[in-house]
Amino acid sequence: MLDAIIFDGEGIVVDTETIWDRGQQEFLRRRGLVYDRDRIKPLITGRSVVEGVRIMQREYGFSGDPEPLARERIEIVKGLFEREVKFIDGFEAFYRRVRDQYKTCIATAMAEDLLAVVDRRLGLSRLFDGHIFSLADVGYRSKPNPDIFLYAASQLNCRPADCVVIEDAPHGIEAARRAGMRCIALTTTYRREKLEAADLVVGSYPEIDLAVFG
Repeated sequence: MLDAIIFDGEGIVVDTETIWDRGQQEFLRRRGLVYDRDRIKPLITGRSVVEGVRIMQREYGFSGDPEPLARERIEIVKGLFEREVKFIDGFEAFYRRVRDQYKTCIATAMAEDLLAVVDRRLGLSRLFDGHIFSLADVGYRSKPNPDIFLYAASQLNCRPADCVVIEDAPHGIEAARRAGMRCIALTTTYRREKLEAADLVVGSYPEIDLAVFG
């Protein structure tokens, strides 16, 4: 029985992926490097900001303390978040349709200070009745580890098997699978062929049919 819907944050509730692409491009440009989106984005999506830096250091070979480099990444995108962040197309109508029927929450890898910006601009805490969970709640164990989804289920008082996760990235789909949850993937960030491990892959919110999950 479907009891709860767990929403990933970026690319699912809020439209920030193009902002992050521009941020990655600038961060690497400062080091004389070119952002290879197709290669790098799948590696860092769903990771903490610090982990993303470590992955880019491994892939590109630049040095530096990951902690201050992560702060630099956040500062680059923070101003863009303040001016440009918005809801994903179709999310608001879908959420109005399901919020009274199912328990809902956000479970996101978004850095806390950026999450605060989004919350202030879009009122996420009010919309989700405070059910917004981040990697800080699970010791920064990021996807594909299932920790954040299992934590979300426990906070909603739901069995993992009764939850469906809405995700946009391969790491998130894998985390849902490891958590024993079903998963809907939206092609907001990646092409369909990269999301085929999900139980259902759709191009937009109006295509979601929750009836298939019982």
